Amino acid sequence: MNMHATPGVVAPAPPKNLKDTGLSIVMMRDILLKTVFRKNLETVSEIAEALCLTMPLAQQLVEIAREQKLMEAQGTLHAGSGSEMAFQLSDSGKARALDALSQSEYYGALPVPLEMYKEQVQRQSVRNIQITQDRLLGSMGHLILPEHLLEHLGPAVSSGRSILLYGPPGNGKSAISNGIRDALGDKIYIPQCIEYAGQVVTLYDPIVHTLVAKDDDLQVSSLRRTDNRYDKRYLLCERPTVMTGGELSLSMLDLNYNATSRTYQASLQLKSTGGVFIVDDLGRQEEPPQALINRWIVPMEAGYDILALQSGEKFEVPFDTLVIFSTNFHPNEMFDGAALRRIFFKIKIDGPTQEEFLKVFAMVAKKKKVPLNEDALIHLLKKKYPTIDMLFANYHANFLIDQMMAVCEYEGIPYQMTPDLIDRAWANMYVLDEEIKH
Repeated sequence: MNMHATPGVVAPAPPKNLKDTGLSIVMMRDILLKTVFRKNLETVSEIAEALCLTMPLAQQLVEIAREQKLMEAQGTLHAGSGSEMAFQLSDSGKARALDALSQSEYYGALPVPLEMYKEQVQRQSVRNIQITQDRLLGSMGHLILPEHLLEHLGPAVSSGRSILLYGPPGNGKSAISNGIRDALGDKIYIPQCIEYAGQVVTLYDPIVHTLVAKDDDLQVSSLRRTDNRYDKRYLLCERPTVMTGGELSLSMLDLNYNATSRTYQASLQLKSTGGVFIVDDLGRQEEPPQALINRWIVPMEAGYDILALQSGEKFEVPFDTLVIFSTNFHPNEMFDGAALRRIFFKIKIDGPTQEEFLKVFAMVAKKKKVPLNEDALIHLLKKKYPTIDMLFANYHANFLIDQMMAVCEYEGIPYQMTPDLIDRAWANMYVLDEEIKH
């Protein structure tokens, strides 16, 4: 899909001076020393890039370290024009770097203070997006959807509130969840890490966050690419998507502390800020669905989540996420009334009617270049589907046609559809219920 920048998302302003970063001089200085030590940096331009600062601010930080006798100049690196002064850690600078590393192994990009990040979250809130019918259709046009489904989905997505998709398996709940994600379609600014009470929490995750390519980055602004377009501690990314299934556990929704490096990784919920959190196959997790929903109740209603540091200190982080639950179970089997009330939109995704199924079947066959055969279709509808009470599912068409194609390829015959091939394909879709003797 053609992703596009939304004019409404305001970029975080670049800091004009060190105070504008929101961080203490001591914290910035220690990250500088650790970064120079770990990455063996020498020039201010290398340091500026590693710390995600502008050159003037990186220069100021180096000067502070020099005044404190923690860094020293080595002279110019290369003779001639455009040469840069080289710096190195002094012995006391190395000692301070090692001491700082023993407290936290974090080095690299300077973090964004949590309070400043909260302001940016407000500027790019998922609830600010207005999803139009055309936009939702554009992201789901390839799906055959039940009639009136988009009429229910549209307001749900636009509200930025939680959604529960439920219904029989194999009818596209996961595909619809992905379509909702694609419909969001714009770009936001994600800090590489955030800071709270002197602790650094890594937020950017390449699995969750898709970086915008450099040429797209330029299109977001008509200005030339310079150091001063936005705060370089942030990365321009597509709105994030966290997708979990049966592996989801409650511990994933809390900060992840690494005792060896003494660093924190953001929770999955925090990583999904400004985007979508999809819980697929709800009811298949080790944790009971009610416990998972209970963990989400306060964040979904209040717009913030509460996380805890190793010290036990609790703090609030923004919860600005469209949560989509998808399940094959009936909601009443999993939740009490109070939990169900807190899930704002509940949308049933039913299997197709016979007419809709035939439409999908014909479309898939055409796409895969398998000619339709009337005898085979009559056999499928009169002999096979009655054995499962005429319960059609959206995945059936792809499955049956792929099976028939596989047989044709193996036997070296042109793609075709016959009652016999339907029988062979059906046998792989439903296993015969029989006792296996051990």
